[in-house]
Amino acid sequence: MTGSDSSKLPTVSAAAGQTPTISAPEGTPPAELTTEDVIVGTGAEVLPTSTLTVHYVLMTWSDGKLIESSWSGEPATFPLAQVVEGWQKGLPGAKEGGRRLLVIPPDMGYGPSGAGPIKPYETLIFAVDIIKVA
Repeated sequence: MTGSDSSKLPTVSAAAGQTPTISAPEGTPPAELTTEDVIVGTGAEVLPTSTLTVHYVLMTWSDGKLIESSWSGEPATFPLAQVVEGWQKGLPGAKEGGRRLLVIPPDMGYGPSGAGPIKPYETLIFAVDIIKVA
């Protein structure tokens, strides 16, 4: 794990290949990007230049609300360089087949503008399953 005290972090449950459940966060969110491998993958390693196929769940720290989940449809595929900074810095080193918890501070997420249902200055919690690294 990198970043803050893990006792404050939400927990992520469910077996590999199943929709993860994130526990509601408690207390003050970490001020820096925090990552934790919930399931350690054994496949190809994510690099900053990788194109990823992932399933993910997104929750907001302030209210513990589930905002988005790719598990209700097809996995998402995208170049890592084209997503929020918290993913760009938090996913390299993860491996195919793994699940990584990301707690992303506002300055590495959507900042003062927010995005859709995500309020300005929101800390984001993602559970990301790495399906394919290319």
